[in-house]
Amino acid sequence: MRYDYVSVGFYTFDCLGWPVSDIPPGGGTSFVDEITLAVSGAAGTAAIVAAKLGLRTLAVGGYGCDMMGDWAVTRLEGFGIDTSGLQRLQGVPTSSSIVLTRLDGSRPALHVKGATGHFVVEPADFDRITDTRVFHMGGVGLMDAMDGPRNAALMAHAKARGCITTVDIFAGSASDLPDIDAVLPYTDYFIPSVEEAHALTGLTDLDQMATFFIARGAGACVFTLGADGAYYRDRTGLTFRIPAFAVDVRCTCGCGDVFNAGFAAGLLNGMSPQESVRLAQASSALNATGLGSQAGVVSLPETLAFMRTCSVQTA
Repeated sequence: MRYDYVSVGFYTFDCLGWPVSDIPPGGGTSFVDEITLAVSGAAGTAAIVAAKLGLRTLAVGGYGCDMMGDWAVTRLEGFGIDTSGLQRLQGVPTSSSIVLTRLDGSRPALHVKGATGHFVVEPADFDRITDTRVFHMGGVGLMDAMDGPRNAALMAHAKARGCITTVDIFAGSASDLPDIDAVLPYTDYFIPSVEEAHALTGLTDLDQMATFFIARGAGACVFTLGADGAYYRDRTGLTFRIPAFAVDVRCTCGCGDVFNAGFAAGLLNGMSPQESVRLAQASSALNATGLGSQAGVVSLPETLAFMRTCSVQTA
C-alpha cells in the first residue's frame, strides 16, 4: 500500500483563543492569554496526528482560494502529509472557525462551512485514494456534495480494496441518519461521540446504541465519552470501557478527531482493540493539554510512554 492512513472529509482552518470568560457587549474588548492557529476538523486533525504517530498519510478534501486555505495546506505539508488529494475550489471559502475556549472547557464557536460541503471525489480517483491500510472518513453529515450515494460508493470501494475503514461524523439529530446509513455497511469501526450517537438514535444506553449501529452494518462501535473515557463493542460481542487519563485540561478542541488517528495507529501497530482504544485515549488526553487540535501529541514513542505511565480518572 502507498499510504498507511488516508483521511477524507472535513478540513478546517481554526483561530483559537484561551481563556475566554465572556463575549464583550457592543464593540468591547476582552483580553486572553493565548491565540493560536490550527488545521482542524474530523479529517484534518486526524491526518496531522496520524502523521505525528508515524503513519504515511494522504489528505483528501477541499479548500478555497484564500489565505486560510493556503496556510492550511502549508501547515499539513509541514507535517509530511501528502496534500495531493486536496482540491482547490473556486468561488467557495475554506472551511474556517473562530473557537473561544472557556476555563470550564466549553467552546463557543463561529464557523464557515465552506469547501467541505462542495468538494467531490470522482470515481476515477477512487483507486488512488484507497491505496492505503486504513481509510478514514471524517465529517459525514457535513460533506454536502459527497454525503449519501457518493460517500457510499467511495467507502464500498475502500472495503473492496481491503482497507480497514473508520468513520467519524457530524450529527445533531436523527435527520442526519440517512447520511450515516449510507456508509455504515462499509464501516469497520464507527467512532462518534456519545452525544452524536444519542442524537441519532434517541437512546441513552451504550449497549443499545451500539446494537443499533451494528444492526445497520457497522463492524464495531467506539463511542468517545469525554471525561468518562471510551466505550467499545463489536460484532463478536467483545465489549469494554476504557477510562480517560487524568490530565490538566486546557482545551478539548479536536479530542475526538485525535482519537481516530490514535486508534488507527494502534491497529496498524498490531495492538488489540483494548490497547488501540488506550492509545487513542492517550492521544486524545495529550491533545487536551494544549490549545488547538493536535497540540499535545508529539510522536508515537512519547504517546506510548504517556499511555504506560499516566494515571487514569477514577470515579
